[in-house]
Amino acid sequence: MIEIKVPPVGESINEVTLVKWTKPDGAWVERDEVLCELESEKATFELNAEQAGILKHVAEEGATLAIGDHACSIDETAARPADAPVASEDTTPKAVPPKSETPPAQATLNFDSKATPVAANIIADKKVDASKIPGTGPGGKITKHDVLASLEKPGTIPGKELFTRNDKRDKMSNLRRTVSRRLVEAKNSTAMLTTFNEVDMTAIMELRSKYKDLFKEKHGVGLGFMSFFTKACCIALQEWKAVNAYIDGDEIVYHDYCDISIAVSAPKGLVVPVIRNAESLSMAEIEKEVLSLAGKARDNKLTIEEMTGGTFTITNGGVFGSLMSTPIINIPQSAILGMHKIQDRPMAINGQVVIRPMMYLALSYDHRIIDGRESVGFLVRVKELLENPSLLLTGIDPSKMLLEL
Repeated sequence: MIEIKVPPVGESINEVTLVKWTKPDGAWVERDEVLCELESEKATFELNAEQAGILKHVAEEGATLAIGDHACSIDETAARPADAPVASEDTTPKAVPPKSETPPAQATLNFDSKATPVAANIIADKKVDASKIPGTGPGGKITKHDVLASLEKPGTIPGKELFTRNDKRDKMSNLRRTVSRRLVEAKNSTAMLTTFNEVDMTAIMELRSKYKDLFKEKHGVGLGFMSFFTKACCIALQEWKAVNAYIDGDEIVYHDYCDISIAVSAPKGLVVPVIRNAESLSMAEIEKEVLSLAGKARDNKLTIEEMTGGTFTITNGGVFGSLMSTPIINIPQSAILGMHKIQDRPMAINGQVVIRPMMYLALSYDHRIIDGRESVGFLVRVKELLENPSLLLTGIDPSKMLLEL
């Protein structure tokens, strides 16, 4: 009988939560097969079978386990059940069919198969959105009663029981507890202020529209806004060094590199993977890093090392529609830049009112280390670089370079 124990997952992490078993108790498992999903205060990871055999659960789902605790056992001496699938030797990745871009409800809905004839007639007559009607008939078929129920209480969620007053309690995960603790710690341990500015995104949007197809063809990755913002921040951070520093006791630690943390909303909560030495990367290399880290975050595959460190954070609330916010510092860092939704607004330019795609920027900073002049200067510099993308190449106006100014 082999005992499978919780392995060390990083410094300062002493316990994990067993989120769920991926194989049931008593099941036959193959070597290296995923047995369960564990969650630390920083990341989610998996426990694999060390040998093939019969699995025996020791810990329950939701249990908190210390590093080295016995999570499960495998009886490697047990005979393989006759109905157990034989492990395949072919490790070649299988092609995954492309996902349909049509919303699932609309892609699968067909009145002939998903609604009774009477229900289909009512849907057509009343112009009801059939994708929002849950079917209660055989095989999920939409019945006449389902359609009438959705029409009876307009403005309510179809199929949801009315006037309920139920509550549900869920235990906070290790990751969520850590996020909560760190956010409160950031508010209580820093002299945090936020300064705002706005950036005209016209030049970047025109540049992106002109070259995005060629960029993807050459580099194999899309050209997004994050690479522009990362580049601009790296230049500004090396000019305003206090924004890229942090306080350690009675000392200030300055960095000559820019490890940019990217705030990502993952299924288990907010995670902040790091782009190392972003100041040394090209636009394509930054986009590839962003794509890789975001994908790992969505799949809960980020390692502790990929989320450790970082000298400055960028967060994009605009993807959720946020027009303005005050982001909280990712301690021990001293500043965080908040991007927001791009929105057309009337702007006065050269005495004329014109419509421009504008984005509000918010820089939250620790006033103990960053003064007002530095915070405002940093944000103005980022704005200048974004509104004049050619400056991202060298950080200096080409005309001034020519004139040696």
